[in-house]
Amino acid sequence: MLELNNIYKTFNPGTVNEKRALNGVSLKLNEGDFVTVIGSNGAGKSTVLNAIAGVWPIDAGSIVIDGQDVTGLPEYKRAKFLGRVFQDPMTGTAATMEIQENLALAKRRGARRTLRVGITKKEQEEYREQLKTLDLGLEDRMTTKVGLLSGGQRQALTLLMATLQKPKLLLLDEHTAALDPKTAEKVLNTTDAIIREHHLTAFMVTHNMKDAIVHGNRLIMMNEGKIIFDVAGEEKQKLTMKDLLDKFAELAGSSIQSDKALLA
Repeated sequence: MLELNNIYKTFNPGTVNEKRALNGVSLKLNEGDFVTVIGSNGAGKSTVLNAIAGVWPIDAGSIVIDGQDVTGLPEYKRAKFLGRVFQDPMTGTAATMEIQENLALAKRRGARRTLRVGITKKEQEEYREQLKTLDLGLEDRMTTKVGLLSGGQRQALTLLMATLQKPKLLLLDEHTAALDPKTAEKVLNTTDAIIREHHLTAFMVTHNMKDAIVHGNRLIMMNEGKIIFDVAGEEKQKLTMKDLLDKFAELAGSSIQSDKALLA
């Protein structure tokens, strides 16, 4: 479903601020893979995600989504392949529009616009059923402006919007980092349920080691623009936080004393 073939990205080349962000990253995701990505600040986690999304062009290599080379496509043309949830709960929704209007926009992404009734009764029923799956009571507040929702409610809604039209790849960019622990756990459980129900392929960047271990079927660790550890299946299920810290120290060649030191 996703192939990254030896991709490179350098910011501010030829200046004193030159930074090699990606250094020959190669990765393959099979359909249905849920990959969590961890690493220290500047490791290249978000840079990889943004490269996939087309936020900026890569310097070398290729990006293939579901067999189609999208390396040269701009961000808006890649959108039809992707669903994305951002770190900021304020991003990804229109605050001044109703919940049902936001869902309608997401449902009709890429479809031809016509002069007809904005949201039909059939669509309202569909959205109500979808909102029920979030277990947040939003199905009874469909005419509420999204800007009035809490961060957790808004993030859960964004997640639903990103998957209304089954994307080839779901990109989760630290999408619980701005939430309190209890709300973050609920949003992550909702994430698991949606990915499982729709058999989605997902790529989740996180700063939380526990979340990286608990969620998904595969874990990738990055350092200095490279993938230094890739584990899946039963081996991943047996991982502990100490295992990851030890592995980072072994592979990165530096001693790490805590989860916070590695990932904060």
